[in-house]
Amino acid sequence: MSNNDLAIDQYLRSTWLTVQKMYNEQASKFNSTMVMGFTLLSIDPKKGTPSTSLGPKMGIEPTSLSRTLKNLEERGLILRKPNPEDGRSILIVLTDDGLKMRDVSKEVVLNFYEAIQLKISPEEMNVFFSVLKKINSIASDKKTFEKKKELQ
Repeated sequence: MSNNDLAIDQYLRSTWLTVQKMYNEQASKFNSTMVMGFTLLSIDPKKGTPSTSLGPKMGIEPTSLSRTLKNLEERGLILRKPNPEDGRSILIVLTDDGLKMRDVSKEVVLNFYEAIQLKISPEEMNVFFSVLKKINSIASDKKTFEKKKELQ
């Protein structure tokens, strides 16, 4: 086993922290955060999005999502409306200012993707995504450590 084999989680974490820092630096220029931008991008700009589907869609905890939505609402970027299709749920809708901030967030993400595409070939990206999917599958597999025990 090489040193690279031992540092997979370290590389994943440090890369994500670098990307997160870059997004937060860009968001701070607009008095925002990466999570706020990500939330705006996760809301359907035309129909809105049920609040109950945002957390799973974004992969964040309900407490963090509630805090983010409260902040976005206080800033006038979103509104909470009764869902006309399901009277029990709330629809998160972007305001005009929310749509503008969503466009800013989208531009930042697209600029980053463009920079990646200039330096990384489509073939390399395919391999990258393939490897990430496999790592995700292994990490999600409850039997990953059971198999190790069986070998002992």
